[in-house]
Amino acid sequence: MNLTGIFKAYDIRGSYPAELDETVAEKIGAAFATLMNCGTVAVGRDCRPSSPALASAFNRGYTGAGGSVTDFGMTSSPLLYYAIIKGKFDGGAMVTASHLPPSTNGIKLCRGEAIPLSGDEGLPALQHMVEERPGRPGPAPSAGHYRTGDLTGAYIDMVAGFIRDPRALTIAIDAGDGMAGPEVRPLFSKFPILTTVAFNLEPDGRFPHHGPNPFLNSATDELRAIVRDSSADFGVAFDGDADRCIFVDERGDRIPADLVTALVAASYLAHVPGATFLYDLRSSRVVAETITQHGGRAIRCRVGHAFIREQMRQENALFAGELSGHYYFRDTGFCDNGIFAMVQMANLLSIKGRPLSELIAPLKKYSSTGEINIRVSHRDTIMEALRDTFADAKAETLDGLTIEYPTWWFNLRSSNTEPLIRLNLEADTEAGRDRRLAEVLRVVRDTDPSMEIEAG
Repeated sequence: MNLTGIFKAYDIRGSYPAELDETVAEKIGAAFATLMNCGTVAVGRDCRPSSPALASAFNRGYTGAGGSVTDFGMTSSPLLYYAIIKGKFDGGAMVTASHLPPSTNGIKLCRGEAIPLSGDEGLPALQHMVEERPGRPGPAPSAGHYRTGDLTGAYIDMVAGFIRDPRALTIAIDAGDGMAGPEVRPLFSKFPILTTVAFNLEPDGRFPHHGPNPFLNSATDELRAIVRDSSADFGVAFDGDADRCIFVDERGDRIPADLVTALVAASYLAHVPGATFLYDLRSSRVVAETITQHGGRAIRCRVGHAFIREQMRQENALFAGELSGHYYFRDTGFCDNGIFAMVQMANLLSIKGRPLSELIAPLKKYSSTGEINIRVSHRDTIMEALRDTFADAKAETLDGLTIEYPTWWFNLRSSNTEPLIRLNLEADTEAGRDRRLAEVLRVVRDTDPSMEIEAG
């Protein structure tokens, strides 16, 4: 079995069982035990049909190699991160493929303090160890211990502790058949003044209602309708493992995640002057402008939770946001947390006392394409062609290729989780956006006639 394709930039993912099966998971567990010096790790899993078997195999490999496991069972990724930090574990593993289809699964690996392994550090060494194991790992001289754990109550109490002076709000919540569901009821039961219209709460790893990726427009159709029908103040949709979310305003309109980043950062700066914030390089120019105007420090960063969390620690950043709907908080150990982001939105609206659409309106300063996914055969050639075509622009290669002009810019990068290139383009005007998009796509099509744009 070729394992090269399942080791991504910041986690392990592959189709089950063709690319990632129990044998591979057991090898990964054994290799991770070696990498962790056989320390004690926390392990969790999402609700996908393949997750119990993969988690059991990982645990078998880890304990068989001499390490010890505390198994937190079916849980969200943010709750597992909390458990790693709170329980002072040496590391952890979350069996999940996050927003990808149920036929796919994966493993997110962390060191102590929930610091993730990535393609820059940790994952290449782990991949080498896994590939060096020809069969099932042999037993260690002394097998490690296995026990179960549960910190759900403590986690809910922690999140609830950040709800500040709530006013009467109605929140529509689509748990997406994923791991946010079990956390919603106990959290809001503590705050009767907050009314929730919650649905798709029962974890079902087949994700029967609309799939686990709320970033797709079609995935929030039900939420948007319920927001309007229930006169909710805002809506929120979660992905499969609850580490990211998408917001909808009181009119049922989706809010781009980069505008949420700008809004939340500005709100923080009213209480923490001069704080540092990170935003991924696909984000609108309005994000950095807003942070700077409110006296904060804005730092552009590359895409991906492993890279962002590392840079947040280096900068001691208060908050970070990604265009994909991942929001990271220093208060959660620099981890991405969809439930915590929902709490911050409720706090913001309670303080402002104004409709969310009204708060977002001033941030809609530029015209953006949103993220366009393109299947191509010649990624490197396309990047070279675009750089040559726009040779007079400022070019940056922090993550893919970013081309910047005074009135427009674009970023084109390879996906870290899927066989795609992703294009984001923004201009000062709608007409300028459409004209520049046509120019960029023409270069891509001329370079690779097989290109196909995926429906969003």
